[in-house]
Amino acid sequence: MESGSNSDVIVVGGGVVGLTTAVVLAERGIRVRVWSRDPAERTTSAVAGALWWPYRIEPEARTGAWALRSLGVYEELAARPAETGVRMAEGVLGETRLDELGPWAARVPGLRAATGDEYAGTGLWARLPLIDMPTHLPWLRGRLAKAGGVVEERTVSALAEADAPVVVNCSGLGARELVPDANVYPVRGQLVVVENPGIDTWLVTTADDGEMAYFFPQPGRLLLGGTADEHAWTTEPDPAVAEAIVRRCAALRPEIAGARVLEHRVGLRPARDAVRLESEVLADGRLLVHNYGHGGAGVTVAWGCAEETAGLASA
Repeated sequence: MESGSNSDVIVVGGGVVGLTTAVVLAERGIRVRVWSRDPAERTTSAVAGALWWPYRIEPEARTGAWALRSLGVYEELAARPAETGVRMAEGVLGETRLDELGPWAARVPGLRAATGDEYAGTGLWARLPLIDMPTHLPWLRGRLAKAGGVVEERTVSALAEADAPVVVNCSGLGARELVPDANVYPVRGQLVVVENPGIDTWLVTTADDGEMAYFFPQPGRLLLGGTADEHAWTTEPDPAVAEAIVRRCAALRPEIAGARVLEHRVGLRPARDAVRLESEVLADGRLLVHNYGHGGAGVTVAWGCAEETAGLASA
């Protein structure tokens, strides 16, 4: 195995944030290695829905710009959905109003109040990027390889192990131990994957009691969710929770009730009171750039954060 000294930058973390950051760095001509504890298909990112929307992420002043930059990239990638896993899809964000959103919302094309025919309650109709992660993550790895980047499966117990001049910390929930940063905590999300009974729009809703229900059509299947259990660490699917998810989604679209279950998924979103995207100089003079704490919106802000991170890493 080659050592990190053959890299200008080591990116710690191989989820969507780490891979996207590595792609941006590599395409700027920087020699990049990604150290990932898990293969991409076993990262939290692989479990994601993944609808573009600034969900449970702060600070709004910065995340709006990151999200809009990412939106622009995904709109371009949506021209090749089979290759990139990204396509534009229509749907409704329930219990959401335009006047509740930040300034970024004005730049989301076509965002408008949902009609009564589209949704029974108050909601927004939107045409947003919907990302099929089992396709998108391998595509990112391929794009990274084409730019000369390398991914190594490697468990890191301390950021100091990365012996490159610049280290980029995209470790997500792992930052809790690696930094260490006690402000990072898991928000557990459970999904049920079923055969798609013919649904081609997505829907996200929140009931009066705070329970979420959402469904996202992906190629050959429908993803049903979901949960947002803070500080819950178990990655084992809960059968009772799965039944409740199907029941809530079937209340919105009755044809879901009879759909054959294909898979159960659980992911731990790496939440924090605010994204940490900043640089520091280590005691030995090397540069450490942090890019973690994206909660449930890692896909949404991945490209904007990657470009800002790359700017810090190559300053």
